[in-house]
Amino acid sequence: MEDGEWVVVRRPTETDWWNPSLGESETAKPLKLRFSEPAKHWTDAIPVGNGHLGAMIWGGVPLEKLQLNEDTLWTGIPGNYTNPDAPKTLSEVRKLVDNGEYAEATEVAVKLSGDPSDVYQPLGDIILEFDDTHAAYSEESYQRELDLDTAAVKVKYSVNGVNFVREYFASNPHNVIAVKLSSSKPGSLSFTVSLDSKLHHRSYVNGKNRIIMEGSCPGKRIPPKLHTNVNPKGIQFSAILDLQISDNNGKLDVLDDKKLRVEALDWAILLVVSSSSFDGPFIKPSDSKKDPTSDSLNKLNSIRSLKYSDLYASHLDDYERLFHRVSIQLSKGSKMNKLVPCGNDLDDAKSTSDRVKSFQTDEDPSLIELLFQYGRYLLISCSRPGTQVANLQGIWSKDIEPPWDCAPHLNINLQMNYWPALTCSLSECQEPLFDYISSLSINGSKTAKVNYEASGWVVHQVSDIWAKTSPDRGQAVWALWPMGGAWLCTHLWEHYTFTMDKAFLKNKAYPLLEGCASFLLDWLIEGRGGYLETNPSTSPEHTFVAPNGKPASVSYSSTMDMSIIKEVFSAILSAAEVLGKDDNDLVKKVGKAQLRLYPVKVARDGSIMEWAQDFEDPEVHHRHLSHLFGLFPGHTITVEKTPDLCKAADYTLYKRGEEGPGWSTAWKIALWARLHNSEHAYRMVKHLFNLVDPDHESDFEGGLYSNLFTAHPPFQIDANFGFTAAVAEMLVQSTTKDLFLLPALPRDKWANGCVKGLKARGGITVSICWKEGDLHEVGVWSKDQNSLERLHYRGNTVTVQLLSGCVYTFNMQLMCTRKCTLP
Repeated sequence: MEDGEWVVVRRPTETDWWNPSLGESETAKPLKLRFSEPAKHWTDAIPVGNGHLGAMIWGGVPLEKLQLNEDTLWTGIPGNYTNPDAPKTLSEVRKLVDNGEYAEATEVAVKLSGDPSDVYQPLGDIILEFDDTHAAYSEESYQRELDLDTAAVKVKYSVNGVNFVREYFASNPHNVIAVKLSSSKPGSLSFTVSLDSKLHHRSYVNGKNRIIMEGSCPGKRIPPKLHTNVNPKGIQFSAILDLQISDNNGKLDVLDDKKLRVEALDWAILLVVSSSSFDGPFIKPSDSKKDPTSDSLNKLNSIRSLKYSDLYASHLDDYERLFHRVSIQLSKGSKMNKLVPCGNDLDDAKSTSDRVKSFQTDEDPSLIELLFQYGRYLLISCSRPGTQVANLQGIWSKDIEPPWDCAPHLNINLQMNYWPALTCSLSECQEPLFDYISSLSINGSKTAKVNYEASGWVVHQVSDIWAKTSPDRGQAVWALWPMGGAWLCTHLWEHYTFTMDKAFLKNKAYPLLEGCASFLLDWLIEGRGGYLETNPSTSPEHTFVAPNGKPASVSYSSTMDMSIIKEVFSAILSAAEVLGKDDNDLVKKVGKAQLRLYPVKVARDGSIMEWAQDFEDPEVHHRHLSHLFGLFPGHTITVEKTPDLCKAADYTLYKRGEEGPGWSTAWKIALWARLHNSEHAYRMVKHLFNLVDPDHESDFEGGLYSNLFTAHPPFQIDANFGFTAAVAEMLVQSTTKDLFLLPALPRDKWANGCVKGLKARGGITVSICWKEGDLHEVGVWSKDQNSLERLHYRGNTVTVQLLSGCVYTFNMQLMCTRKCTLP
């Protein structure tokens, strides 16, 4: 440290392993979210997190609030996710579908619905109350910023000539949120600190410098209530705030046995830890042997000997190891820069909200860089090995009754949360997803057996911390969708194709794929024209007009059903080949069934059919793009192999329109990128940059809040992740044998650029630089795999042999110009 400021020396990373021969012409711009005032709304606050514990930093001056979340705080207890009456209803629904009575089948199918998920709960708040002089702070001096390079937040302001600085970070290695407050004038720091919560709790001072808050989550969800008079014991929790103060003449007092008051300090450090009694999805809170307060005290005691600088250094080392694997620089061409200058020093000083407002005019590429890297920051901050899966808001939520319960939704949202994990080199962040799938498979096997008299395991559209696998409450249009687990299973195979981790494939992925495929084989029934079909079947959350003119959502063999099943069957066949399990009876059945799946069809108007029949669509601009699953994230529709279907997909996207929630916008970017349509992909990129007014959310569809959270609205984090993945897809696409370079680069918008460290299938790392819209050089390497790869760029294809441990550089003509050994 120098004069209270950190001097960051970055360790070398994979992005340093390759550089273009002519160097990089652009200077990297600061990756910072900037604010010129304290937060007025929750979506103005800055998120920090370590996967387990999260905080939203408001940055208020007289009154500062850190709103806290802990990833295991949910309502409820383990549930029974079976319905013994379902087989009878299923038979009735299937008969109605077979008779073409789709509206009637839709009505009866409601009896297959289950109970709602449980609800994610907020932990509480840290409240810091400063003396009255802070109300008269200099507004011109105020700065609040998040530095993505360090995952640290700073708030600066001055009061009567005294400068105050607050620093915040969330450490994963030590599972703590740390806050340091300091001032430029000795003895001028005074404040009161307390803990509060919307949940049932009590707080008290322990010793001289610690506040302990103990509480509990409701044992059953609040409205819409389940029909029960039972009030079971819910998850218990504890949060502890430890206060350390400067060694001078400062004063520390206890107020009301629940607050700490300090006066005349030079500096103070707050350390916050939390624990709960959650002991996995199958153990009731009442049976848990965990002691949250004891666990929290142990966490604090384990870091007792560490200085603040030690905690920060450890945090930085851990975070940089992940974040700095990928870098991106984008800029306009020389012609465009003359017309619309961007990215200058004045832009760097602008608030992030002002930059979003001006994007429709200046189209500043550095803001794309920022949002791209922000998605990676958020995934690192909310999903780490050993934590819970990222929910609908990642880890950050302020409400007892959050939108859609903050529950993982499995018909796009949970999957999109993890889209950037592989391409953007954060594969470790997917581990909670794989742990979650394992839990779902256990409960899902019971649901499959009882509800559908099937083997294997099944999951529906919405789940929770208890690994709920039964259908949601309510209408069949969203609740009746037994493809959630199957879609999740595609992530298992994708993880292998990117990492080539055979042990993961054998021990983790294959058993789960096997159970999923077993269910799908039983779920498929003999259908029309010799095909195997799914019945009942829906296209997520979308209705059609039945031939009799009535609205309906239940039919058979929706395009998404078939696309997901094809993807899972293809995955298990490929996995069996890798593992030498080709003669397995299940694998043979999958191979035969794969040939009898309903094909993707083109409708009369030239679009991809969403259902097995060309039903009338009452809402052509619907937010979901389920029938395009085979294009992205699937692989059954490709520019190279199915050009006619790509033409139909192009028209389908055009017909769907540009409006929609943030996650729909992100999906459309990725879909247009897979079609190699840079113009439309960029149009959707630009479409997302619309600043949402939190006071008038209903006036918006999609967009960004001032803290760059993506909006449905309200806030849903999926589009943050989807955007990052989609931008990567515009720059690099791959199979295990192919690399497509700059397939959807908007050449006039990002004429110059360099992206380093992106991952491709086959265990490949790719770094690309381009100038005035043309490929300049590409660096390609693999740490562990020898491979034969086909490089594709603008119709030119070259087959190259890549040896593990070597970095290869190719020019615009895809000729190898350099080869060197990895560091």
